[in-house]
Amino acid sequence: MTQQKLLPFPLSLLLLIAGCKGRPTASTEGRASGIPVKVERVQPSTITNEVRVSGNVEGNTTVKLSFLVGGKINYIFGKEGESVYHSQLVASLEPTNYLIARQLADVQLGTTTDEYGRLKILHDRNSLSESEFTKIDYALQQAKLQQQLQQKNLADTKLWSPIDGVLIKKSAEVGEIVGVGVPQFVIADIRKVKVLAYIPEEELHLIKTGQQATVLISALNKTFTGQVTEIGAAADETSRAFTIKIEIVNREQLIRPGMIAEATIVTNNSAQMTMVPTEAIINGLDNQQYVYVADPVQNKAFLRKVGIGKMMDNKVQVTAGLSAGELVVEQGQNKLTDGASITLK
Repeated sequence: MTQQKLLPFPLSLLLLIAGCKGRPTASTEGRASGIPVKVERVQPSTITNEVRVSGNVEGNTTVKLSFLVGGKINYIFGKEGESVYHSQLVASLEPTNYLIARQLADVQLGTTTDEYGRLKILHDRNSLSESEFTKIDYALQQAKLQQQLQQKNLADTKLWSPIDGVLIKKSAEVGEIVGVGVPQFVIADIRKVKVLAYIPEEELHLIKTGQQATVLISALNKTFTGQVTEIGAAADETSRAFTIKIEIVNREQLIRPGMIAEATIVTNNSAQMTMVPTEAIINGLDNQQYVYVADPVQNKAFLRKVGIGKMMDNKVQVTAGLSAGELVVEQGQNKLTDGASITLK
């Protein structure tokens, strides 16, 4: 029979105690395996209200030019983007037909004038009836008006710029036949430009004419200073938004109509707001926004639904769901689940 060696009772008890000391407890193991996160304490801040809008740039004055007579274009001033001056010839039509019509009117006027002179002598001698003299008088007036009309038609074959500006659009080329009243050229005065934007009706009370605005033109990667000059009197029927115009002095004429602008208008109003880092906001599959709130006592993070408002300088306004003094997870939240153990950095 094999004999088993038994340790004395006191020695075996000591080994059992030592083994228990070497095994980590549940709470210690939880703390060691907690997900490291960085938190920020929620504190209300006094924020100056800013209104941010996006819009399109348009010229200070924009005119669309079209011919008052039809015909074939025989001259165009230049290319899009080139400067145009007041009273400069922009385009013209082939004038031959209108020139001939004017010459015919000149001949008719000359003939009628001679006839009027001959019959007037007879009328003064009482050798011509009053009705016959009246007919030639009307014929002379008609000939004069016809001559003026044909002279105007001939002059209208030339298109002149009514303003100093830039040719921003050309819809025709030399040799094309164009109709009456169809806009062919667009000229804009861009020494000053305006940003046309829309503002929601709930923010309209914050906007006043004369307020300064910081305008970012992404295409130029430059920021300009502007001023609110116009506020719409009626809301758009579909969007319920009001139009505003921000005027910018365009000294170097770098800003061109059609560019996209983002404007920030600083108002005179301030308010207490709860702001959290944008990184802390989690967009749920239900199109709702959530944050993780850290509990330093339990060393756990809990998912909580929040309401959000404006964005300012990489922070988001929280309108509901948080209280002052709570800890919001701003780093490491992508690894968390509701109730996960955490370690504060």
